[in-house]
Amino acid sequence: MLFGSWAAPMMRPLNDIDYVWLAREPQDFRKGINGLSIVVEEQLAHNPFSGHLFVFINKGRDKIKALYWERSGFCLWQKRLEKERFRWPEHLPDDVLTLDGQQLNWLLDGYV
Repeated sequence: MLFGSWAAPMMRPLNDIDYVWLAREPQDFRKGINGLSIVVEEQLAHNPFSGHLFVFINKGRDKIKALYWERSGFCLWQKRLEKERFRWPEHLPDDVLTLDGQQLNWLLDGYV
């Protein structure tokens, strides 16, 4: 399980997630599970069925989507900010960045 419920009805990624792949290039958020799975395979060069968490941002940096495979199907999670923008790493040379669960939660909270 990648997401936990620690205060109903809130859901957050668990801190003990081993692999979080952060796609640094903004994505078209009209893409759903199928479109983002293709991005995972073609742009990130990873297997979307791996059980790892893949995180995407939109061009306005006010929305994040997280995609992962869980036993029998894909799960897609989204967070939208009303006034702020996510701080997204831009200064690194790679197209994909690896985080752990704690770092992802820091990013979701605006610390990274």
